Amino acid sequence: MKRHYLAVLLAPLFSTAALAGGYTGPGATPEVRSVAAALAAADETPVLLQGRIVKRLQDETYEFRDASGSIKVEIDDEDWPAQAIDQQAPVRLIGEVDRELLGREIDVEFVERVD
Repeated sequence: MKRHYLAVLLAPLFSTAALAGGYTGPGATPEVRSVAAALAAADETPVLLQGRIVKRLQDETYEFRDASGSIKVEIDDEDWPAQAIDQQAPVRLIGEVDRELLGREIDVEFVERVD
């Protein structure tokens, strides 16, 4: 009986639906891949950006820049990778657009150095 319950609990972990990338058809929210697109995107739009973190602005707020422009990003202390990152290090950021009263910034969920 215990094996049956264990199988029922573990089945979703191995299903193809759990491994799928998500819905990408009509009505899906597109993933933003540039600062210029993020500045024009709606609140909570997913982003995947590559560029550099060029400056710390305040506690957990930084300036991020790619070829299309710059934007403020908020990175919680626990979301930084183990590798050191300076203004010259190329990084990949995953998060979402946070629309504020005076503009937009990116609420970062994942930071990765991409040397």
